[in-house]
Amino acid sequence: MTGVSTAWPICLGYIPIGLAFGVIAEKSGLNPLEIGLMSLLVFAGSAQFIAVSMLSGGAATASIVATTFMVNLRHFLMSSSLAVYLKPDKGKRKWLWLLAYGVTDESFAINLAKFRQGNWDMFKTLTVNQTANFVWIISTVSGGFGGQFIPEGAFGIDYALIAMFICLLIFQINGAIYVFTAIISGLSAIGLSLLLPGNAYIILSAMLSATLGLMVKKWMNHKTCNNPDDQKI
Repeated sequence: MTGVSTAWPICLGYIPIGLAFGVIAEKSGLNPLEIGLMSLLVFAGSAQFIAVSMLSGGAATASIVATTFMVNLRHFLMSSSLAVYLKPDKGKRKWLWLLAYGVTDESFAINLAKFRQGNWDMFKTLTVNQTANFVWIISTVSGGFGGQFIPEGAFGIDYALIAMFICLLIFQINGAIYVFTAIISGLSAIGLSLLLPGNAYIILSAMLSATLGLMVKKWMNHKTCNNPDDQKI
């Protein structure tokens, strides 16, 4: 039950986002079954929004696959961060595929915070991931059924995913170093998007900002060690 209770903030966020996606997907020509299968097989909110947008625009299958692959490359970074805390024995290794399937931006943020606090394990992580997965699937399918009754673009539905990521960013900012990293990430993403085609700028800006943030944090910690009166960031 610990994993389920931990997942409830994610689920609260997934309900409106999932409904919004279902509505948009329905407006793009997908039926509830197709929406449910996409949520089950892909389970990546941003990738699903992008895929549906490209489908409605008549993009080729290869373009959709390549674009969503580039956007989801960030999952390599998230999985690498969680892998530091996951050292399963042989009996637990068989569940790694299911754990990898359930990693999303939201579940990653929650699980990483729990691992840092201690007393967290693989099965609690799996519970968080799959509880969120279930709510996401139900929400998107419900949105698909209800989409026929909602006008396109109503209630700011197309802004729902962006709003969710803004909230995630705000909750992650716990000090000056986080503000610095967020600013560098945003500025580098804007700059690289003007220089590079496609969505590669997302991964590059994330790697750049994370690297610079780590370098600054190490420098500040080293400075604090030499000056005990200073506080760590």
